[in-house]
Amino acid sequence: MPSPLDELPIHQAPLTMDRVASSDRNFYDRSYLNAHNQDGGIFLVTGFGVYPNLGVTDAFLTVRRDDCQHVVRFSDALTERSLDLAVGGYRIEVLEPLKMLRLVCEHETLSADITWTGAFPAVDEEPHLMLSGARPTLDAQRFAQLGTWSGTLSIAGEDVAVTPDVWSGTRDRSWGIRPVGEGEPAGRAAAEPAEGFWWLYVPLRFDDFAVVVIIQERPDGYRTLNDAKRIWPDGRVEQLGWPRLDITYRSGTRHPERARLHLTAGDGSPVTIDVETVNHVALHVGAGYGGDPDWTHGQWKGAGWVQAQAYDLTDPEVVARVPWGVIDHVARATCDGAVGWGMLEHASIGRHDPSGFVDYSSVAD
Repeated sequence: MPSPLDELPIHQAPLTMDRVASSDRNFYDRSYLNAHNQDGGIFLVTGFGVYPNLGVTDAFLTVRRDDCQHVVRFSDALTERSLDLAVGGYRIEVLEPLKMLRLVCEHETLSADITWTGAFPAVDEEPHLMLSGARPTLDAQRFAQLGTWSGTLSIAGEDVAVTPDVWSGTRDRSWGIRPVGEGEPAGRAAAEPAEGFWWLYVPLRFDDFAVVVIIQERPDGYRTLNDAKRIWPDGRVEQLGWPRLDITYRSGTRHPERARLHLTAGDGSPVTIDVETVNHVALHVGAGYGGDPDWTHGQWKGAGWVQAQAYDLTDPEVVARVPWGVIDHVARATCDGAVGWGMLEHASIGRHDPSGFVDYSSVAD
């Protein structure tokens, strides 16, 4: 059947727009955005996704303030694909493509009406590919952008003013294949479990430029993804070579307290960025990312499903969950005297030889 998008000249395959070129159940199309104030005391992470082969659309908004992580989740049947990025009381309005978005979340415990303005042009990331044998478990295209926020956020009935001089953030758009929805039979993977997973994603915004660094490594340190770019206001994109990094983990944990990124400018000169983590949100604690026992992106929860929850981050059961997934940290950075803000997203699970972690129980000295 035709969908509203079929009226537009945007087709990429001889299919109507309610179908995607891949029949993989895990095809997805998502938006991710975050926002934080200048001291990192309030950290908001949100996302919206559609899963055409599962017939589901959903969204979440989570906010950490002090030792509480609030989250509201929406899910519904995907009846047709359209230009509306909306589900339940949640919507993203594209005010100006690649420049300005409006995010609206309406719920009595957590709500927002905030507008994103890109401070630098959006930039393509390198394609993401992960294989299990010959099958792609992740095969995605993404773009990233750094910017500012304005509007109003309400947390448990308390309004918080969001102004662009204090609030900044990062966003990405991605689409392709990644594990979503209900779990698939483990099959051979159950007999041959992965030894480890290591991932680092660092988008940072300074006054004069932005930087996006992505590294993914196998347990032996072999890089399967390596991307480092500096984005200038006029749209120039400068490759920053092969990143080297030093991460300082909190003793007895794998919590990254600091990191130093060693990059190389196009003229061969060094670019060194020091990053300090501030606040953090565990994406698998209520936000639906891998390993979240409460909810998973693309999971069928029934028509018109809405759920709100608050997590006490001092609860021993929650504390025990945090290390076993991807964690977004508000990041304060310095580069040659300039101060910037952004995110350090990190996961270090299982063996990782360059870090000296030999198995799932290893932690920093």
